[in-house]
Amino acid sequence: MTLTKRIIPCIDVDLDDEGNAAVYTGVNFEDLTYTGDPVEMAKRYNAAGADEFVFLDITASAEGRETMLDTVAHVADEVFIPLTVGGGIGTREDVKETLRAGADKVSINTGALRRPELITEAATAFGSQCVVISVDARRRFDEAGEHYAQAGGESCWFECTVKGGREGTGIDVIEWASEAEERGAGELFVNSIDADGTKDGYDIPLTAAVCDSVSTPVIASSGCGGPEDAYEVFTDADADAALAASIFHFEEYSIEAVKSYLAKRDIPIRL
Repeated sequence: MTLTKRIIPCIDVDLDDEGNAAVYTGVNFEDLTYTGDPVEMAKRYNAAGADEFVFLDITASAEGRETMLDTVAHVADEVFIPLTVGGGIGTREDVKETLRAGADKVSINTGALRRPELITEAATAFGSQCVVISVDARRRFDEAGEHYAQAGGESCWFECTVKGGREGTGIDVIEWASEAEERGAGELFVNSIDADGTKDGYDIPLTAAVCDSVSTPVIASSGCGGPEDAYEVFTDADADAALAASIFHFEEYSIEAVKSYLAKRDIPIRL
């Protein structure tokens, strides 16, 4: 049976100057611009035919604070599709509280890299289907990696980063993806720092390398500029889902338009 591909809008949420939750959009994880209210945007995407919805608290880990669970709860009240929440999750208790607030899945990046046992603990306690391991990857053109790919005519490897892409770890993404799968991750959420916000297309070498190394479903993220980019990441990298933000936030394309484009090109999609 051919599995249906998913289209997933994502909001990056931070606290504004008054301490209120707000959605921001940037390029390469920087130059953030206010985009809207998270609850209102969640409501809009739920009605627009999204297959799932992702809420990322983009500075919780970097600032060492807890995820904004009150806002998560308000968002959960407005969406009736699977909701994934990430940001600042570093313990089993954090996972529990985030699920209790209304999330269906929890996305973990920094917390899992710091203590990989967290993946096993969360999967054992709440089920692998709840555990999404987020990977913020960047290209490195040196000899410090373990797995190499061709990107832009050059050989590179992909490094895991933490704190919203602010710090490198020296960990090879392909090695980490395989370990996360072995420890019980139910899904991998692959973000490209190099492609983030560029609208130049997904990082196909990165996504393909991860998809080739694991059997766990892979969500491709960063760089979507239109329906053709979603088509490319499904056909050339074999991603299971395509996540996008800017093209939906600024109404350059609707979810319906992206799905229609894909369906006409024989990509299995839920209309």
